[in-house]
Amino acid sequence: VRRDEPKVGRNDPCPCGSGKKYKKCHGATA
Repeated sequence: VRRDEPKVGRNDPCPCGSGKKYKKCHGATA
């Protein structure tokens, strides 16, 4: 598990700035 990303819920906006939900963006590979 990578710990260099801020804690974010699966339904919160992805911190990468895409505007997508985390689970549909970077959360899908975490």
